[in-house]
Amino acid sequence: MTPLRQRMIEDLRIRNYSPRTIACYAGCIAAFARHFGQSPGELGPEQIRAYQTFLVETKHASWSVFNQTVCALRFLYGTTLQQPATIEHIPFPRQPKTLPVVLSRAELARFFTAIPNRKHRTVLMTMYAAGLRLSEALRLRVADVDSARQCLRVAQGKGQKDRYTLLSPTLLEQLRGYWRLTRPSPWLFPGRRPDQPLTATAIQRGCGPAARRAGLAKRVSTHTMRHCFATHLLEAGTDLRTIQQLLGHRSLQTTAVYLHVATARDGPTRTTDLLAGTADTPTR
Repeated sequence: MTPLRQRMIEDLRIRNYSPRTIACYAGCIAAFARHFGQSPGELGPEQIRAYQTFLVETKHASWSVFNQTVCALRFLYGTTLQQPATIEHIPFPRQPKTLPVVLSRAELARFFTAIPNRKHRTVLMTMYAAGLRLSEALRLRVADVDSARQCLRVAQGKGQKDRYTLLSPTLLEQLRGYWRLTRPSPWLFPGRRPDQPLTATAIQRGCGPAARRAGLAKRVSTHTMRHCFATHLLEAGTDLRTIQQLLGHRSLQTTAVYLHVATARDGPTRTTDLLAGTADTPTR
């Protein structure tokens, strides 16, 4: 690792960036340096512009990858290298306006049934019933399940923020059945080593095949569970502000996208037990 990259990582740690973000930014800067075969400290606005053009026109990078690269470059030149004039030449890309894919409750039931691995199925059901990101679900500890208060504690979610979200009776029943069989500790979903949480790759790779086995034409990812959570709550009459807090969104505008995908709404109600609305949810 070069001294410059090490210094950037230290700058990120000082500012309490998450380990995942640090790894992502470091990887983006490493790819930038490899592209030119030079240290980023020797490169400037012209090279940055050329690299952005390369990502768009040659590599056909997704918006997410392109945006991560821009954020990493702006941090490197603005904070670590102390070159504020350089970041003026690194504009943020405009995000494509796309709507999230949402499954009906019947489709979710078929999807869950098509997942043979009990632990993987429970992870995805927890993501749906509680509105969690995959990283948040995988880092749940057994102690985060508060059955007395009917809530889940999400420790240091995105943005390094704690929050509480729903623990419905049906989800609690699923988690208790899973716990009786596996007795996990301290992680609710441990990996091959009990002292480490399950990796994201195993869950991510299983979504596509499970969707095909369930006969779903829609493209399903782990994040689809979170989209379904928000949309189904909105359709049940839960107010947008409550959904924002449960999801851990910083801006209400981010949550408002679900107004465009929700269908008929039942009027004002309290939050509902989402898993109870899915037919034939597997419990064994």
